[in-house]
Amino acid sequence: MEPDGAPDPQPDCEHERDGALAVGVGPWPGGPAAWPTGEHGELDDRYDPELLTNGDRRNVLDRYRYWRVEAIVADLDTRRAPLHVAWENLTRDLNIGSVVRTANAYNVAGVHVVGRRRWNRRGAMVTDRYLHVHHHAGPAELARWAREAGLAVVGLDNVPGSVPLERGGLPRHAMLVIGSEGTGLSAELLAACDEVRHITQYGSTRSINAGAAAAIGMYAWAREHLPLPEQPEGPEQPDPPEPSSQHG
Repeated sequence: MEPDGAPDPQPDCEHERDGALAVGVGPWPGGPAAWPTGEHGELDDRYDPELLTNGDRRNVLDRYRYWRVEAIVADLDTRRAPLHVAWENLTRDLNIGSVVRTANAYNVAGVHVVGRRRWNRRGAMVTDRYLHVHHHAGPAELARWAREAGLAVVGLDNVPGSVPLERGGLPRHAMLVIGSEGTGLSAELLAACDEVRHITQYGSTRSINAGAAAAIGMYAWAREHLPLPEQPEGPEQPDPPEPSSQHG
């Protein structure tokens, strides 16, 4: 049996489990005899026997249901975006997990921790498992890594001389750098940037939190450099009714 994806009998549905709302799919219908197989009848090595047996409750796309983490990463690696995202980890900011989760959504080529090696993973919701995470002792090491990889370092901070993000023209092969919550980019990291952008704001607050700013930055880059997904054909629309005439 060589299905294109997870079977249809138990689609992404929500189940009550131990009083809590569980999301995902149950065990593969039909049991081991119906599990997806390879060319010679062996279990397709993309699939995890434990997930096939017990169900897959992970927050993953339908195409990756029942897949091993390593298989998902390998597939993502075939189409990574040429964007990297880095942050200065000076305060173990709670927003870092949100940055990582968004980076996973855009399938970036890598995320980079600058400074402290340990970071708050809670908000990442284990999405870091599907990314390549790098650590750099400081801004100089990060800048050297970016140069060797052929990446332009783009800082995101509302400092004097920064250019509005909305103006466009972001480099395709880029490393987007986010500062610590509250303090922004350090002077050393600002000096390592090839350019610095800011997000135009219209209210009274001076800054947007780091997680939101990173998401806006990734979205702006994707608008310029990632193809739009193909639009599925919608349901066939009925012909409009004939106009009726009214006589008084």
